[in-house]
Amino acid sequence: MQPDVAKLVEAGRISQAIGERLSELSPGNFCSHKTWGAGKVESWDLPSGKVVINFEKQPNQEMVLQFALQKTEPLDENHFSARKLDNIGELRTLVDNDPVELVKRTLESHEGSMMLDQLDRELCGSVVPEETYKKWWEKAKKALRESHIFSVPSKRTDPLVLRGDSLSPAQTLIVEFTETRDPKVKIKALENIRKNLSVFEKDGSEVKELISSLNKFCQTGRKLQLSTVLEFLVARDEIVGHFEGLELDDSDLRLANVLTTEQERLVENLKGRSAATQRRIFESFPEAFGDGWQEEMLSVFDEVGSRGVTETARYLQENGEDDVFAEHLSKSISNRSLGPDALIWICREREKSAATVFTFEIGNSILNLLERDHVADGPSKSVRLRTLLMNDKQLIADILADADEAEARQFGRKLYQSPVFTDLDRKSLMARVIKSRPETQDLVTGEFEKKIEGVISSKESIERRKTELDEIVKVRIPENTKEISVARSYGDLRENFEFKAAKQMQAVLMRRKSQMEKELHHVQSTDFSNADTSEVNIGTIVHMEDEGGKKVTYTILGAWDSVPEENVVSYLSDVGMTLIGAKVGKQLEVRDLDTEKNRKLTVSSIEAYKK
Repeated sequence: MQPDVAKLVEAGRISQAIGERLSELSPGNFCSHKTWGAGKVESWDLPSGKVVINFEKQPNQEMVLQFALQKTEPLDENHFSARKLDNIGELRTLVDNDPVELVKRTLESHEGSMMLDQLDRELCGSVVPEETYKKWWEKAKKALRESHIFSVPSKRTDPLVLRGDSLSPAQTLIVEFTETRDPKVKIKALENIRKNLSVFEKDGSEVKELISSLNKFCQTGRKLQLSTVLEFLVARDEIVGHFEGLELDDSDLRLANVLTTEQERLVENLKGRSAATQRRIFESFPEAFGDGWQEEMLSVFDEVGSRGVTETARYLQENGEDDVFAEHLSKSISNRSLGPDALIWICREREKSAATVFTFEIGNSILNLLERDHVADGPSKSVRLRTLLMNDKQLIADILADADEAEARQFGRKLYQSPVFTDLDRKSLMARVIKSRPETQDLVTGEFEKKIEGVISSKESIERRKTELDEIVKVRIPENTKEISVARSYGDLRENFEFKAAKQMQAVLMRRKSQMEKELHHVQSTDFSNADTSEVNIGTIVHMEDEGGKKVTYTILGAWDSVPEENVVSYLSDVGMTLIGAKVGKQLEVRDLDTEKNRKLTVSSIEAYKK
């Protein structure tokens, strides 16, 4: 008891209880106020019943002693809030030097547990500068997890808990897994265990309960949480394999069995898995599928994300399946069936693992996929592929390196006419085409555009094009205008998906209208009469044979008269431009309309389309 107060108690002027409480407010002691926060008693005047307290949020506040006794609570001098008043400099040195110790001291003063909002109020502004607090906390949070003495929540609605130093490193790792119900947090905890298996006893006794918990979850969760089950099985097998004293029971679920029984759901649940987990799953394919494992692995290739593509390719090549893999890629390239992840992998590995399949056809596959994605509904799936084409300055040159002139011109023509790119991007890409293959210069000098503007087509095709334009002008554009008006009424245009979609469609329709009006202004009508059959011309039928004697027939008509399934092609198409001017006996490399592969064909005869 404070000496002056003790005298008052001895004189019978105040009770023992009041004396003890009054001593807690003696100068140098600490207290807390609900509104003003922590405070340090600076001075008091017992005869007049006044006290001066330096509160965190109300400095040098003079109070009536009786009022101070009612409105404050005593605060231990070692409490974190008291240390902020008395020794803030020391705490601020911990911000960067030892954030773990700083947070530990904070939690120790709050019974070892705090909500993150409480922690923010305790530290932000007073200890850690407000402008750098968010960045500091992200760094500190990582350090807290690595220290293993905290339970760091994944959600702000869960508390930050100080476990204390009594747990061993092994026990701490196990607790991190068992104390959370969040599958994502459990997966991260398992990753930590797998990285630190050396801290466990060699006989594996400390992880037996963990293995049992994993087995139980995998048995019951495979239908609803297959993705998590795959992660758990991979982690379990690695942990069991590390300890000589551990073995799975015959009744325990095996990874290979899950792959076999859940084959239809495998692809969707492999996506997003870590590279290490995907690798381990692929290693189980031979056990799961026997002699046909290569076919099963190739069936999920390009469907399981960029990491899956890389790990699949690596596993096949490391296990002597290079030829099978290359054959699959070549066939898929010819069929234009590869997705963006596979094409990106081939481009990045073009001088290494994918060197045997990186050909001119990759360029066509990229452009075809970008255009398909461009016209499809829904979010773009080929953004990364488009970014690669723009950012990899050497890619186009490598694509065209072994292409002949016709192939180079074909690629340049596709790129030049593609609606995927902005004018600026198109110019940049065409500059790379021309730098690599100067013979494509005329594609952008105006000569190529003149050829397109002065097109020839049949009267029937021109009428169809006019009808289509009429529908755009009189039906689709007015309907789109109404959609924009309705969508605008939904409010907040920044978050209005319907408005954005309608405006995008407006741009498409207006661009299409302008393009068709320009084309119809320049088109020339023809009935294909009096076609010159001394060589291949517009309005001729060309009979050809390949090297095996197989006959092929193409009909060369106007710009808008193509019927690919009947081998009727425009004179401006790749096939048409290859054939125009050829005479009987001429051997040409013609691109097949189905496979898009070049075939050596010889012109055997030419006849008029309209006799």
